[in-house]
Amino acid sequence: MEGCVCQACWRSILPITPPICDRCGDPIARQNQSLIPNPQSLCSQCHAGASAVSRARAVGEYEGTLREIIHALKYSGRHSLARPIAEQMRQRGSELLDEADCVVPVPLHWRREYQRGFNQAREIARHLGLPVVDALVRRRATRAQVELAADRRRANVEGAFGLRRRPFRPSDVTGYRVALVDDVSTTGATLEACARVLKAGGASQVYALTAARVVTRRRAGQV
Repeated sequence: MEGCVCQACWRSILPITPPICDRCGDPIARQNQSLIPNPQSLCSQCHAGASAVSRARAVGEYEGTLREIIHALKYSGRHSLARPIAEQMRQRGSELLDEADCVVPVPLHWRREYQRGFNQAREIARHLGLPVVDALVRRRATRAQVELAADRRRANVEGAFGLRRRPFRPSDVTGYRVALVDDVSTTGATLEACARVLKAGGASQVYALTAARVVTRRRAGQV
């Protein structure tokens, strides 16, 4: 690994491992698998509703060392971390990347990108081994999803994204199998909003790949 993080810290990251939901990537407690309508495929939440994201994967949970590494990239400008983060994402998300034609980073609003100096999702996407297509634009500034209660996050990003306008034509993703890339998935609302725009723009499939995800905690006996 490269970057400003030692090997011991990289090794301390706890990956999300099977059994997981085939769509959202959330881990499924083994003792609860019998309660799931299709235990080898979808968790009960994904089984109950449709999604524009065909499949989502993440390296690990958004906590501990992985959370600190992501914060170092985003808020301390440690650009050297983008490559090793992407290496881990390539390993954990190889099944998605093998099927994708390109990667599309989740965009920041231009004011936030100007303040930060870069878009961490784009920095990571550059090292995933597929063409990077800046197909999306964030039309309006939104509050950080982690600042909001889960039930407010979908409304926060509703209508916030659109296809980026090129001279004479919009960004063309028609027929593409797209891997949508971001650093963190909280409730998945941002990824879902972006995926809907990409599907409306002609993308044939939208996958989602993140460095970390906030794992849904389920009480014993629930799924």
